[in-house]
Amino acid sequence: MLPQETIRRKRNGEPLLPEEISRLVAGVTDGSVSEGQVAAFAMAVWFNGMAREETVALTLAMRDSGDVLDWSDLGRPVADKHSTGGVGDNVSLMLAPIAAACGLAVPMISGRGLGHTGGTLDKLESIPGYTIMPSADIFRRTVKDIGCAIIGQTADLAPADKRIYAIRDVTATVDSVPLITASILSKKLAAGLQSLVLDVKVGNGAFMTEMAEAETLARSLVEVANGAGVKTSALITDMNQPLADAAGNAVEIANCIAFLKGEKAGTRLERIVLAFAAEMLALSGLETDPAAALAQARGALTSGAAAEVFGRMVHALGGPADIVERAAVYLSPAPVIRPVLADEAGYLAACDTRGIGLAVIELGGGRSRPDDTVDHRVGFDRLLPLGTKVEKGMEIGRVHAASTDAAERAAMRLAALYRTTPEAPAAAPEILEAVSA
Repeated sequence: MLPQETIRRKRNGEPLLPEEISRLVAGVTDGSVSEGQVAAFAMAVWFNGMAREETVALTLAMRDSGDVLDWSDLGRPVADKHSTGGVGDNVSLMLAPIAAACGLAVPMISGRGLGHTGGTLDKLESIPGYTIMPSADIFRRTVKDIGCAIIGQTADLAPADKRIYAIRDVTATVDSVPLITASILSKKLAAGLQSLVLDVKVGNGAFMTEMAEAETLARSLVEVANGAGVKTSALITDMNQPLADAAGNAVEIANCIAFLKGEKAGTRLERIVLAFAAEMLALSGLETDPAAALAQARGALTSGAAAEVFGRMVHALGGPADIVERAAVYLSPAPVIRPVLADEAGYLAACDTRGIGLAVIELGGGRSRPDDTVDHRVGFDRLLPLGTKVEKGMEIGRVHAASTDAAERAAMRLAALYRTTPEAPAAAPEILEAVSA
């Protein structure tokens, strides 16, 4: 069938057959389907959606457009986690080594910052020498010997997704649930996973700001991934404030290392990370009892085993061998570090989380254009959680900036992004809903 016939049928709301979806994706990959045709197809899907069977077919076709990794020789369950994106969301950095220390293999394919959200790869590039695009042999050896490796998407993994996404980005078709689902899952399935846990963020710092939107996306991801043969579940988590007490690149790596050394105990971040680690262990079948899975994950953290795995992974991928012990030596500080002070007394009741992410970008810690250079040194840290009682002039965070003027502007902006109230706000749960097959 000609591409234009497939586009016409989807435009008219007709269900597509797996073979015509497969042919269309093959044409996307080899270039025989034009950019205009990809754009028209994406817009037809945006307006008419896809049935679950169609989305599964699209996901599998995009997965099979390049290499599909095979980890059958590892002798341990192969698992991963994916987040839909947030601010101060460095969960993957700690979760992968915790899961690996518990006996899972975690070949984590991560991305760069998107919009106001931070990117795991940008954070890791704060570490001198860390190679986000290693050779296939180094990637495989790192996962086999250490248990985890966090790298970027190579040209050989789901290449159809790269082309389709670039066209969606400029044709106002990014926010289509079937296309989001296929984009996320095609890359994860190409990594050869046996199980996958999804972190679907909701709130003013997430792409999905309403619970109904998050539920729709979570259910689509879970149903399609399971339909494609990968055991998958999702947790919908709150993103109405930064998850870590830092937002940026080097500051989030410093936060990660402090976390792995036990310095973030009792925080929202610890509860989220351990919940996802327990979910990964349970879903993989490595530990069937939820309480035992949580205890095992906590043990990997408190014993220092996860910190050891992180350090070995960094070294195997080109970074310094003693990053955990000497993080301050390797993470370049910003030229200007100054406190951000509360404008008034009261309880921190709300914040514009998206605004915090955008403030990091304005400092130079993200991209306004794809070719922008990232300043890994800048961002915010020591951010106080919502519910904290503050006095006027009390430090609510710190700004790391390239210049005094930039620090001053960012400090004023961050202070204005928080709202205080005379009464303490009700505590919001970190995990709002669990979605399973």
